[in-house]
Amino acid sequence: MSDDGIDRRGFLGCMAWAGTAVVVSACGGEMRSRPVDAAAAAAPRADFTFVQISDSHIGFDHAPNTDVTGTYEQAVARINALPQRPAFVVHTGDHVHLSTAGEFDTVKQITGTIKTDRTFHVPGEHDVFVDGGRLYRRFFGRGSHGSGYYSFDYKGVHFLALANVQASESETNAAANGLGRLGAEQVAWVKRDLRHLKPDTPLVVFGHVPLLAVYPKWGWATADSAQVLKELKRFSSVTVLNGHIHQVLAKREGRITMHTADSTAFPQHHPGVDAPGPYPLPAGELPSRLGIRTVDFVRGRSRLALTDETLAA
Repeated sequence: MSDDGIDRRGFLGCMAWAGTAVVVSACGGEMRSRPVDAAAAAAPRADFTFVQISDSHIGFDHAPNTDVTGTYEQAVARINALPQRPAFVVHTGDHVHLSTAGEFDTVKQITGTIKTDRTFHVPGEHDVFVDGGRLYRRFFGRGSHGSGYYSFDYKGVHFLALANVQASESETNAAANGLGRLGAEQVAWVKRDLRHLKPDTPLVVFGHVPLLAVYPKWGWATADSAQVLKELKRFSSVTVLNGHIHQVLAKREGRITMHTADSTAFPQHHPGVDAPGPYPLPAGELPSRLGIRTVDFVRGRSRLALTDETLAA
């Protein structure tokens, strides 16, 4: 065990970075990756498709991206050009960078141009750090509970939307260390929400900070996730979609498979390499480090097919 709190051999053994435009299929807990063209030729038509976007950071204006509004608009254009119109879109947090009303309004206006039936949102830490998330919830928290969590069902799949970037001061009562936090109230709500579901119900969980620990030293983990993960373990198919770390990464624990997504604003280093945060890129490389994700659900196959596409594709 290294002195930074992570087992290097275990880390490399359970995680994998996906390249540009790779489909990752989850079938019976087994992950398989194939090039997009081959996967598209072999895969049956999906019952429904949805899209994940993350970390748009509207308001950020430094290297390597001084036009995050422009790259967010490019991401939306990619969604609108997809061959199959997505049933809905999920934004997994850090909509804005400085948590101002103007930034939130820009995100709302651009997101409103997506050709889909509905958009779902969860907060990132940049959405809540100024006012505890009040402004975020005014723009994107309609119908949510507490700090912004909720659930819904779509064509036999149960979706659990978590707000794991804040909890009440009475629940935390500790200095901030960058780790995600659900809080006792939300954990209790998750237990109630999942209680009525059968173990063979497909689950998709989405939130901002990784639910499975990626690199706690950088805050890339959720401090109090253990109780929620315990509740998820009884289900035969669980896919967790997160943002926060601005890169495509997969990690599996038992039947739970987590996928983090690219940002539409800027990349971050792989865990343990230099430091988290934006960093300079060679000219012209930025579009290949940003992207969107489409997710296909095929009924009866217990499979989700994930396609990560960069803005350079």
